[in-house]
Amino acid sequence: QARLVESGGGLVQPGGSLSVSCTGSGITSDGDAVGWYRQAPGKDREGVACISRSGYSINYLGSVKGRFAISRDNDKNTVYLQMNNLRPEDTAVYYCAAEVSYQTLCVNWAPTSLAYWGQGIQVTVSS
Repeated sequence: QARLVESGGGLVQPGGSLSVSCTGSGITSDGDAVGWYRQAPGKDREGVACISRSGYSINYLGSVKGRFAISRDNDKNTVYLQMNNLRPEDTAVYYCAAEVSYQTLCVNWAPTSLAYWGQGIQVTVSS
Protein backbone atom coordinates (compact mmCIF):
# COMPACT_ATOMS: atom_id res chain seq x y z
CA GLN A 1 0.00 0.00 0.00
CA ALA A 2 1.34 3.41 -0.95
CA ARG A 3 2.21 5.72 1.88
CA LEU A 4 3.37 9.27 2.30
CA VAL A 5 5.77 10.65 4.86
CA GLU A 6 5.93 14.35 5.69
CA SER A 7 8.93 16.10 7.17
CA GLY A 8 9.87 19.63 8.12
CA GLY A 9 7.43 21.91 9.82
CA GLY A 10 7.84 23.41 13.27
CA LEU A 11 7.57 26.82 14.88
CA VAL A 12 8.29 30.08 13.08
CA GLN A 13 7.64 33.75 13.77
CA PRO A 14 5.18 35.73 11.66
CA GLY A 15 6.82 36.81 8.43
CA GLY A 16 9.21 33.89 8.53
CA SER A 17 9.67 30.95 6.19
CA LEU A 18 9.35 27.21 6.52
CA SER A 19 9.55 24.25 4.20
CA VAL A 20 7.79 20.90 4.39
CA SER A 21 8.41 17.81 2.29
CA CYS A 22 6.36 14.79 1.34
CA THR A 23 7.99 11.57 0.17
CA GLY A 24 6.26 8.55 -1.29
CA SER A 25 6.66 5.82 -3.87
CA GLY A 26 3.70 7.13 -5.91
CA ILE A 27 5.40 10.44 -6.54
CA THR A 28 6.72 9.71 -9.99
CA SER A 29 6.31 11.14 -13.47
CA ASP A 30 3.64 8.57 -14.27
CA GLY A 31 2.23 8.50 -10.75
CA ASP A 32 -0.12 10.68 -8.79
CA ALA A 33 -1.05 14.29 -8.35
CA VAL A 34 0.00 15.48 -4.91
CA GLY A 35 -1.54 18.13 -2.73
CA TRP A 36 -0.95 19.82 0.60
CA TYR A 37 -3.98 20.21 2.79
CA ARG A 38 -4.21 21.72 6.25
CA GLN A 39 -6.52 21.65 9.21
CA ALA A 40 -6.52 24.19 11.99
CA PRO A 41 -8.19 23.52 15.34
CA GLY A 42 -11.94 23.90 15.05
CA LYS A 43 -11.82 24.41 11.29
CA ASP A 44 -12.50 22.26 8.27
CA ARG A 45 -9.67 20.79 6.25
CA GLU A 46 -8.74 22.92 3.26
CA GLY A 47 -6.57 22.44 0.22
CA VAL A 48 -3.53 24.70 0.13
CA ALA A 49 -1.37 23.79 -2.85
CA CYS A 50 -1.44 21.02 -5.40
CA ILE A 51 0.66 19.80 -8.30
CA SER A 52 0.10 17.45 -11.20
CA ARG A 53 2.22 14.36 -11.82
CA SER A 54 4.29 16.21 -14.42
CA GLY A 55 4.58 19.34 -12.35
CA TYR A 56 3.23 21.48 -15.15
CA SER A 57 -0.15 22.16 -13.51
CA ILE A 58 -0.34 23.81 -10.11
CA ASN A 59 -3.17 25.24 -8.06
CA TYR A 60 -3.17 27.27 -4.86
CA LEU A 61 -5.62 28.39 -2.23
CA GLY A 62 -6.20 32.08 -2.82
CA SER A 63 -4.86 33.21 0.54
CA VAL A 64 -1.46 31.57 -0.03
CA LYS A 65 -0.85 32.64 -3.62
CA GLY A 66 2.40 34.55 -3.88
CA ARG A 67 3.55 33.26 -0.49
CA PHE A 68 3.65 29.47 -0.92
CA ALA A 69 5.35 27.49 -3.68
CA ILE A 70 4.83 23.81 -4.41
CA SER A 71 7.26 21.77 -6.45
CA ARG A 72 8.14 18.15 -7.02
CA ASP A 73 11.19 16.08 -7.82
CA ASN A 74 9.98 12.81 -9.26
CA ASP A 75 13.48 11.34 -9.24
CA LYS A 76 13.49 11.77 -5.46
CA ASN A 77 9.81 10.81 -5.06
CA THR A 78 9.31 14.06 -3.16
CA VAL A 79 6.98 17.05 -3.20
CA TYR A 80 8.02 20.26 -1.49
CA LEU A 81 6.04 23.16 -0.07
CA GLN A 82 8.00 26.34 0.53
CA MET A 83 6.07 28.72 2.76
CA ASN A 84 7.15 32.36 2.95
CA ASN A 85 5.78 35.39 4.76
CA LEU A 86 3.91 33.11 7.13
CA ARG A 87 0.96 34.41 9.11
CA PRO A 88 -0.56 33.20 12.38
CA GLU A 89 -3.59 32.03 10.41
CA ASP A 90 -1.35 29.57 8.55
CA THR A 91 -0.99 27.62 11.79
CA ALA A 92 -2.37 24.11 11.23
CA VAL A 93 -1.53 20.48 10.80
CA TYR A 94 -0.39 20.08 7.20
CA TYR A 95 -1.08 16.82 5.36
CA CYS A 96 0.06 15.69 1.99
CA ALA A 97 -2.32 13.65 -0.11
CA ALA A 98 -2.00 11.88 -3.42
CA GLU A 99 -4.29 10.35 -5.96
CA VAL A 100 -4.46 9.81 -9.69
CA SER A 101 -6.95 12.54 -10.53
CA TYR A 102 -5.58 16.08 -10.61
CA GLN A 103 -9.12 17.32 -11.18
CA THR A 104 -10.52 15.97 -7.92
CA LEU A 105 -7.46 16.53 -5.75
CA CYS A 106 -6.24 19.86 -7.07
CA VAL A 107 -9.09 21.63 -8.86
CA ASN A 108 -12.17 20.48 -6.97
CA TRP A 109 -10.21 20.19 -3.71
CA ALA A 110 -12.24 17.05 -3.07
CA PRO A 111 -10.01 14.02 -2.53
CA THR A 112 -11.81 10.77 -3.18
CA SER A 113 -11.65 7.59 -1.16
CA LEU A 114 -8.81 6.54 -3.46
CA ALA A 115 -6.56 9.25 -2.08
CA TYR A 116 -3.86 8.28 0.40
CA TRP A 117 -2.49 10.55 3.07
CA GLY A 118 0.51 11.27 5.19
CA GLN A 119 0.37 11.38 8.96
CA GLY A 120 0.40 15.17 9.15
CA ILE A 121 2.94 17.65 10.45
CA GLN A 122 2.46 20.67 12.68
CA VAL A 123 3.22 24.17 11.44
CA THR A 124 2.91 26.90 14.05
CA VAL A 125 3.29 30.59 13.29
CA SER A 126 3.61 32.58 16.47
CA SER A 127 5.71 35.25 18.09
